[in-house]
Amino acid sequence: MPVYEYKALDRAGKNINGIIDADSAVAARQRLRGSEIFPVEVKETSSKPRGPHSAPASISTLLKRIRPGEVAVATRQLSILLGAGMPLVASLDALISQVTNPLFKKIMAQIKESVNEGNSLAHALSDHPRIFSNIYVNMVRAGEASGSLDVVLDRLADLGEHQQALQGRFKAALAYPVFMFFIGTLVLFFLITFIVPNITQIFKEMHHTLPLPTVALIGASNFLKSFWWLIILAMMCGVVVIRQFKKTPKGHYLWDVTKLRIPVLGSINKKMAIARFGRTLGSLLQAGVPLISALQIVRNIVNNVIIADVIDKAVEEIQEGKSLANTLTQSQWFPTIAVQMISVGEQSGELETMLNKIADTYERDVESQIMAMTSMLEPVMILIMGLIVGFIVISILLPIFEMNQMIR
Repeated sequence: MPVYEYKALDRAGKNINGIIDADSAVAARQRLRGSEIFPVEVKETSSKPRGPHSAPASISTLLKRIRPGEVAVATRQLSILLGAGMPLVASLDALISQVTNPLFKKIMAQIKESVNEGNSLAHALSDHPRIFSNIYVNMVRAGEASGSLDVVLDRLADLGEHQQALQGRFKAALAYPVFMFFIGTLVLFFLITFIVPNITQIFKEMHHTLPLPTVALIGASNFLKSFWWLIILAMMCGVVVIRQFKKTPKGHYLWDVTKLRIPVLGSINKKMAIARFGRTLGSLLQAGVPLISALQIVRNIVNNVIIADVIDKAVEEIQEGKSLANTLTQSQWFPTIAVQMISVGEQSGELETMLNKIADTYERDVESQIMAMTSMLEPVMILIMGLIVGFIVISILLPIFEMNQMIR
């Protein structure tokens, strides 16, 4: 059944927008009038993805976005509806009425239309890769094949909510240090650029030899005041160059190696990659996805080409008859404790449970490390700002002390 977008007026004359499914535009208008909504414009929206030659999206559409939290909530609701025994199309129809985001509502209506046409839910979801990831689509496909779609959707909701909660804790932990860094930088910039020149102007008019710290302070102040734009431009150019370099195969490889080897942060990045590996692989295996297929999906979401190469090698060796634990033992990037837990899981037949335990362990470890790091950042930043302010004060006071000695 086609899906139509409409602009209409309600009984109070207020403009409203929405979507409606009907056999035709005339039927859509009749349904709207039956609901005491007076359509101004009704146009069909297609469920097909945009091709390379299709018309560009409108600015308003580009500005809208669908948050991962909205997808997790919708997944949970769909799981509950299917678990209650409702058919898939009826469940999607009920879900659409609960969605408040207009863009998400439109996409869900397109998914419902695709399912109505005889496509599977996984196929309908795959038309929207920006909203539904590869792991999401493959888990849904496995759930449809095994007849346990409601259980798989419930696990997907758990996975999405867990990732959102973890990202929320990280952002909360980093919010204060980042805020403090920017405020401190702005204060120091204002102090050196506008306040210091007014104070040091009297020293330059004296034509007296100034101490080295004072000369350095005046030079830094003059440079920032005259070439602050050059510093910003250099930083922007540096960011652009690094981003372009990262897009090359060599740059991507070096960047990922650096992420794993850099002091302090390297340990955090490695543990985050292992936690993502365990959580995703465990969820896929619980959904009934075969091990080889699950590993091929996981390699695309670990967000590190080094770990992805290890997974590729593991796939090749598993196809030759080796176990997952034996293949990962050869890699320096997988900790011994994680490999041992995987080995126990394979021997006991509870690999999915052990992978989830690995994810829980390393996620807690990463969270504690980030909390410790952020707690150390605050005093370090205060110390650095104190040293800079102290240098400024000393540089200003030194000429005053010399003048005082000359007067005596």
